[in-house]
Amino acid sequence: MRIVLSLMAVLLLTGLIGCNEPPPPQQAATPEHITPGAAQLDEYLPLLQGKRVGLLVNQTSQVAGQHLVDLLLANQVNIVSIFAPEHGFRGDHDAGAKVSSGVDSKTGLPLLSLYGANKAPSAEQMQALDIVIFDIQDVGVRYYTYISSMHYMMQAAATHNVAMLVLDRPNPNGRYLDGPVLDLAFQSFVGMHPIPLLHGMTVGELALMIKGERWIDQAAQLDLTVIPVANYQRDMPYSLPVPPSPNLPNDQAIALYPSLGFFEATPLSVGRGTPYPFQVLGYDKFSVGDFTFTPVATPGAALNPPLKDIPSQGQDLRQINAGGLDLSYLITWQQLFSEHNTTFFNAPAFMDKLAGTSTLRQQIEQGLTEQQIRASWQSELQTFAGQRQPYLLYR
Repeated sequence: MRIVLSLMAVLLLTGLIGCNEPPPPQQAATPEHITPGAAQLDEYLPLLQGKRVGLLVNQTSQVAGQHLVDLLLANQVNIVSIFAPEHGFRGDHDAGAKVSSGVDSKTGLPLLSLYGANKAPSAEQMQALDIVIFDIQDVGVRYYTYISSMHYMMQAAATHNVAMLVLDRPNPNGRYLDGPVLDLAFQSFVGMHPIPLLHGMTVGELALMIKGERWIDQAAQLDLTVIPVANYQRDMPYSLPVPPSPNLPNDQAIALYPSLGFFEATPLSVGRGTPYPFQVLGYDKFSVGDFTFTPVATPGAALNPPLKDIPSQGQDLRQINAGGLDLSYLITWQQLFSEHNTTFFNAPAFMDKLAGTSTLRQQIEQGLTEQQIRASWQSELQTFAGQRQPYLLYR
């Protein structure tokens, strides 16, 4: 296993544990100051010479406005195939929408889906490769499925003796370490690893941990290289240059996503089918707040959103100072639903998969306070903070 470190990359140090208050404002790092792994060609192009290369990438795999596929082709890299995760290679598929295999219209390269029936590459697909590259912008929330696709690719690479190269990118929620640690009894594609909801790690760090903790079979034989982000610390504010998926269009949605993602297991709308997904909450029968909106079908983002074409009322969170995991929204809406004798978690099994445990849902239904709920996962967070320490690449 190799970690290619630039001069500015540093090792170790932990993040904030169990903190739901945003840290004091800092000067935002700009893309020209932070250099993702993909932009450091001198560090990894030598690893690709004479190799048959596969790429697990999407629309976020950009270097100075150029897609990594085009950049590598311009550098005479022998790309054999492109693998696409949830939302597709171009990032224009709604959450859960089928991603089909085919041919990339621009390059003519085979485009192979890793979302849907086949979440892992086939033996035949892997045998055509010498090395596979993962370069996708994550948002640092366990139930965001790009890290699950990375896991399956790591497993395939280990099984078929294919080298794996992870080009690291910043975690916009990297300053937080919070939420329940996943119980493997609730393992699914929206939660594959025994890590907190907000794990505070980049994909490169997480790849090192997946290998080091042997969360894949034959982990020891995986030839893994990580190119770290230069000029980066995990507490730096970072504005993503490309939306990571159709319903996380801006920094505010990404900041609210850890808290609002759970509402996908309730009857509420989180704004899918509006110009502000994951920045509002609303319901059509009773409400917390007086902000009104009507979800509609939006091709590529929400063809059949919850409460489609139904006027809804609730909370406008577009201007709040969001950050970390805030349970107050779930608790407040659960109390309102309880007062109306209406089921709040109408998809309890899905809620438990998102949470990685049934305990969080039960605690909210039982009326525990946010402070009581937070206290229940502090011991596991402390244990995880020590467990992740050997794999951290940034201060």
